[in-house]
This record gives sequence, C-alpha cells and structure tokens, in this order.
Amino acid sequence: MKTPLLRFTSLLLSVLIFCSMPALAGTTHHKLHKTPLIFVHGGAGSASQFASQAMRLTSNGYPQSYLFALEYDSSFTVDTMDSVHSRLDDLIAQVQEQTGATQVDLMGHSLGTFVLNGYLASSPERAAQVAHYVNLDGYSSATEPGGVPTLALWAEIGQGGMVGGATNITVPGQTHVETATSAESFAHIYEFLTGRQAKSTTIRSNRRPFVSVAGRAVLFPFNTGVEGARLEVYETDSNTGLRKRKFPVAAFEIGASGEWGPFFAWKKAHYEFVIIRPGQEHHFYRQPFIRDDHFVRLLTSAVGAGISAHVDTSPNHSSLIISRDREFWGETELGNDVLTVAGISVINAANSPFSNRTTGLYLFDQGSDGDSDLSQPIPYFHSLPFITGNDLFLPASADASDPIRITLMPRGSQGALQVLNVPNWPSPEHRISIHFNDFVQGDSLPR
Repeated sequence: MKTPLLRFTSLLLSVLIFCSMPALAGTTHHKLHKTPLIFVHGGAGSASQFASQAMRLTSNGYPQSYLFALEYDSSFTVDTMDSVHSRLDDLIAQVQEQTGATQVDLMGHSLGTFVLNGYLASSPERAAQVAHYVNLDGYSSATEPGGVPTLALWAEIGQGGMVGGATNITVPGQTHVETATSAESFAHIYEFLTGRQAKSTTIRSNRRPFVSVAGRAVLFPFNTGVEGARLEVYETDSNTGLRKRKFPVAAFEIGASGEWGPFFAWKKAHYEFVIIRPGQEHHFYRQPFIRDDHFVRLLTSAVGAGISAHVDTSPNHSSLIISRDREFWGETELGNDVLTVAGISVINAANSPFSNRTTGLYLFDQGSDGDSDLSQPIPYFHSLPFITGNDLFLPASADASDPIRITLMPRGSQGALQVLNVPNWPSPEHRISIHFNDFVQGDSLPR
C-alpha cells in the first residue's frame, strides 16, 4: 500500500512525464482542420451539459483549448438578452485571438438555441463569424438562422420541431436533456462539424494514470461565481466517502468568475469537492474521472437563500441533491432508472414522469419529523424546471461517520451499476450533492 508521500510523488512524476510528451494519450487524431466550438446551455442549465460531449470531442482529436462554453443567467434576473449577446461577441473575439481561427462553431441546447437564433439573425457580421450551428432540441425557425449551415437534433420523446433548410434529425428514444448529452447525438454532431464520422462515440479513458480537472463554482441558476468562498478537494475512501487524509489535494479561493483549477487527480479515484463559506459547507461527490474534464460545475445557492432555503434541516437528518444530465425516467412499465438511497427506491411515476424532465432530485426529512413519504413529490420542488423533491428521512451523525449508499442502475445500461457512498453530514450546516455521469461505460463501483 502506498504511503501518502509515495502516492503524491508518483502523481508528480507522472505529471512531469506527461508534460514532456508531445500529444495526449488515449486520443484519436484525425488529420483535418478543427474549428473551435462554443456551447450555450438551456434554461436552468450550465456547461455541465457539455462535459460529456467535450470529452468525446477530445477523444476524437479536438484540442481541449478549442472547446468553450458561454454561461448566463437563464432566469434573466442578472442578465439581459442584449448583455448575453454582447458577451458572446467578446467570447468569439477571445476564441479567435486565442486559436487563430477566423470562424467558430456554435452549439445551443433548448433556451440556448433561442439565444443563438437571435444572435445569428441579428446581423450579417455576427453570422459571418460562424461556420456551423447545432440546434439541440431547441427552437424552430423558418430558415437557417443568419444563413449559417445548421444541424437540428430533436428528441423523439418531446415536442419536436423544424428548422427550414437545415439538416433535421430526430434522435430515437431520447428526451430533452439527453439529446444534448448522448453518444447518439454526438455521432451526428461530429459528422456535421467535421464532415467525417467519429472514430468512436465512447469517452476514452486516459492512458496516463491521472486526469486534469477544472471548472466553476456557481450560484444556481444565475451562473455567477461563488465569490469569497474557498473550494477544497479531498481524495476519499470509496467505501465510506470519508476523506483519506486531513489535508486537501487541492484548494482554491473562488473569485467573481467562479473558476477553479486545473488540478491533477488520479484517474478512477474518488474525490470530494467542498465549497466552504461562513455557516455552511457544501459537499459534492461524483463518479471517478476517466478523462480530462474542464467543464465540472459545482452548483450551489447563497447560504440561507435560493432553493436550499426551502429544505428543512435538523441535526438528526441529512439532505441530498442527486443530479444527472440525463432525465430520470419513472413512469414506464419497463426501462425506468432505478435509483436507491440507503436501500430505498426514490424514482417513481409521481416524481419523474416524462413531462417533468427530472434531472435533479432533492431528498430531505420534510418537517424534520423522522418520517418519510415518497408517494407524492413536494410541490415546491416539483414545480421547478427539471427538478423534483421528496420527503425522505436519512439519519445523520455528528461526525458523518455512517455512510449513505446511493445506487443507480441507469435505463438502457443492461444492468450496469453506478454506486457512490457519501458521509451522512448533518443538514443544518452541510449540503450534500451527488452527481452521476450521463453516460454508462460499464460498472462504477467502490474499489
């Protein structure tokens, strides 16, 4: 068994060796020109809905430095449409200067297509800077916005749509968010942007033993940085969720942009990310990284405000937020997602019908009475876009030493399991978020 010093030294040597290598391992290099790509998310979204496709793109030869996201306040409390368009002008100029490209590709999802349709149609000068446009289950239009060549992908289980003159494709068996993140959509996106089929739609694991991880810590749904917070990252024991050591493997002071990283993490190791602010620690747990990921998003609320202000707390129970950038299905006779928390099934037809497009689930002891009721969702949470919530009592311990086991058997996975164990932090001063991958590439189990 490696000591902490030996493990750190091994990681440092691996990083130094990697930095001397001319190319990324585990990447298929196509000998063709790549155009920088900017992703624009939908309502209540972020660049998290781009993370899987970004890893597929780098798996097929795109440089990480050619992938970008424009994030904005989709409630338009902080932003206006004009300010979002102006920021996109600035980002395109930055990308052109950084990469030397004369044009960029744009890809929008849902509300993001409304943002981009308006942007491209607003002036010929703006449209001239865009080589391709991908509309992911978004807004219809009579013609290709701004005359830019357009691919429009539509979810089969949804409202559908049409962009006149564009390549319109319906993705079978998929729902709204899934259309943005799926491997099936990626195959169409890659071929449209490059003129060639992808070598693989699988996210290829790094051959080197570590990954580069970076992202943003932001207030939901405004996508503004959690300014003044401190982010600490700990390697954890996969069987308990507890920290392996007292000191973090990385730490960052969060500024107005919310940006942090990159840091080098062990591939397939488990990590806790914790946003620390006076009065609250917000703990984030996710499946191990298998490839460089620079679009990790840690979504939180202001302490005592936002959605979390509606979560009942007590020293006796833990509260969880479980999310995935692919809808949880609960109303089909066969083919539902099976999500259990401490052995209790929490996805059902009441909280996760197709119409709710559930990607986020709040679980806490409503009323702090020690009882659970999963028969109906909590109305406030169920009224929010892509979110639901249920009354589930999860006992907490003062030292968070009794792990909560969360197990997901994703629909269509042929029985593959995704398992995370997290500490049972008391809810008054602790929030717990669990994020599952929207892709399945075999079992993801504690080691």
